[in-house]
Amino acid sequence: MKIDRIIGILSILLQKERVTASELAEEFEVSRRTIIRDIDDIGKAGIPITTFQGQGGGISIMESFRLDKTLLSAADMNAILSGLRSLDSVSETKRYHQLMQKLSAEHTDTVNIGNQFIIDLSSWDKTIVSYKIELIKKAIDSRTKISFDYFSPTGESKREIEPYHLIFQWAGWYVWGFCTLRNDYRMFKLTRLTNLKCTDIPCDEREIPVYTCDRLRHTQGGIKASVKFDKSLKWRIIDEFGTELPKFCENGNIILEFTWTDIPSFYRYILSFGDKAEIISPKEYRFEFQELLKKILEKYET
Repeated sequence: MKIDRIIGILSILLQKERVTASELAEEFEVSRRTIIRDIDDIGKAGIPITTFQGQGGGISIMESFRLDKTLLSAADMNAILSGLRSLDSVSETKRYHQLMQKLSAEHTDTVNIGNQFIIDLSSWDKTIVSYKIELIKKAIDSRTKISFDYFSPTGESKREIEPYHLIFQWAGWYVWGFCTLRNDYRMFKLTRLTNLKCTDIPCDEREIPVYTCDRLRHTQGGIKASVKFDKSLKWRIIDEFGTELPKFCENGNIILEFTWTDIPSFYRYILSFGDKAEIISPKEYRFEFQELLKKILEKYET
């Protein structure tokens, strides 16, 4: 949009001593003639613009015109840039890169370009989620529904939802919204959905509840069990559960009291520890897990 471009041009002019129309045209991916018209509009708005011809020439704001930049401190600016870099890691557009350029132009003396914080929100293959994020963001902005095929532990299904939030948590990207199939709010992992489409169907008018992150979702549920872990897995247990929930034995092994959403996902989780985890109780879970292990073993005996 033109107003966004003009604001961007102003930001660059306030931070750089001088810039050419060609550089601005390349930055905002428009023609040089469009930039000239934008500069003329900026001048008409009362901001004093000076142009210099010839080698070393360009466009600048008159030295007598100053803007107080103390609204954001150096720490504030670096925090903003860290956040923008993280969003840029999953963006298929140049939106965040251009915004970072505006905020951290060459002659800005408040920005530390050392990048102490590097936050990469992309998956191992960036293309898996980046285009989905852009499409879902577009649907959220236009308040229209999206449709997709979804793969979950219970099977495959076709879904249509009203998307309200893009969420990065538990080391993955999710979309949260109202699911028309379940008639309730649900969250879907982006790597598990395919055939994503914008439907152009408007979202219904409804009172949207506040989204809350259930950070202990794996310790809440319908089943309970006690599991012993080998001391060599202390690093992983602390990484996933912290130091308050586990009980550390004298020999270094770890006892953890679980509550989990369902038995199949609980067994899959225990299997991820190989021979370093043992279900202690209840006995029926030990027996069922033993039967599961026998079935796995049979596949390798034939």
